[in-house]
Amino acid sequence: MTPLTPADLAIRTLGARTIESPLNRQFHELGNEHAFYTDDHRVLVDHRLSNLQELIATGAELPCFEVAGPRKRLFFKPDETICAIVTCGGLCPGFNDVIRAIVLQAHHRYGVARILGIPYGFEGLIPEYGHHIFNLTPGFVSNIHRFGGTNLGTSRGPQDVKRMVDRLQELGVNILFVIGGDGSQRGGRAIDEEARQRGLRLSVVGVPKTIDNDMIYMDKSFGYDTACAAAVEPIRAAHTEARSARNGIGLVKLMGRHSGFIASSATIASGEVNYVLIPEVSFALEGDKGFLEMLRQRVVSRGHAVVVVAEGAGQEYLATSDTTDASGNKKLADIGVFLRDRITEYFRQCKTELTLKYIDPSYMIRSVPASPQDRIYCMRLGQAAVHAGMAGKTGLIVARWHSSYVHVPVSVATSARRCVDTTGDLWLSVLEATGQPATFR
Repeated sequence: MTPLTPADLAIRTLGARTIESPLNRQFHELGNEHAFYTDDHRVLVDHRLSNLQELIATGAELPCFEVAGPRKRLFFKPDETICAIVTCGGLCPGFNDVIRAIVLQAHHRYGVARILGIPYGFEGLIPEYGHHIFNLTPGFVSNIHRFGGTNLGTSRGPQDVKRMVDRLQELGVNILFVIGGDGSQRGGRAIDEEARQRGLRLSVVGVPKTIDNDMIYMDKSFGYDTACAAAVEPIRAAHTEARSARNGIGLVKLMGRHSGFIASSATIASGEVNYVLIPEVSFALEGDKGFLEMLRQRVVSRGHAVVVVAEGAGQEYLATSDTTDASGNKKLADIGVFLRDRITEYFRQCKTELTLKYIDPSYMIRSVPASPQDRIYCMRLGQAAVHAGMAGKTGLIVARWHSSYVHVPVSVATSARRCVDTTGDLWLSVLEATGQPATFR
């Protein structure tokens, strides 16, 4: 990744903050006035000592993220403020938790005038789709965190930016909260830029969603912990099937288009996986040290094996296509089905008996409610998003970095993709947990 400068990390604000926050009175009653943050509260981007020493030696200013949290003075007057929430992209545990957190925070803590729900992603801002925009109240969101999915509905793909801003302007929206992945956040950034060109007082604040955990400059994305926990159960089922049959193999395909975080973490958590294939590590299928032969030897010697593969692994072995989904992502060929068939054929050629069970639980995992730990995280992100919006900050996402909640410019958060470091601790832990070789060659 390109080194960041302090200028890259500057957060744009809509203007001077002149409105006293209603939290002033609440914090004062609690004797907790220190709970407010200023824009000078900062968290280092890179906290590695060797890198810091190099920067200090040059006299350069250290790149830091602005800390998220309540500001003592606001840009928007709460009782005149209209907020809107939109959820975009594929399902992920925690969508409803973030919606609920934003509504409760905006209503109870700030007393905003109205909170609007934009249905079915950015489609909801295009009148021709016929979606009905509705009011979000504490009553509406009271129990939604108990369910998976998003009660607002979601969709993929971009919409006409000018028409979306027209609609937001018609609705009188002051703060738009965009809950979605990198493509959705780019869409939010486009809305922010169009609003700025028009001179509108519109704050656009993102809450990043990616079940693959592949957005940069955040400790993790919401829903990731839940997905890892949910993935352990199909791995357990695959292990049960494999050890209950002679020469049994359980093959599980998990999410991870470009990054193998879920496959790696679920593997460590389960303690029952023998081989993991992820997009970041290429592997040979054929040969004495190739994956197929190593797998066969394991089955012959131990009687069974469990294999986990991330959906983006081994794409070099599959027929490529230039087609994309509505979000612009290249459509991947199915590595799970491919491996199932290749393993079966290889064992047949080697005259080795085989019982293989293939499990693809991806959509079941995406649809589950958030775990308690993720619910805490979603609540904190939603609260931080409201604080940022009320302060008139825009063009940012809220994230957790080095265990602190921070503001990250959308341009920075979408500038690269986070991948498993194959020289780092996570992948080393995977290799130690599975006993698989570092490479198949």
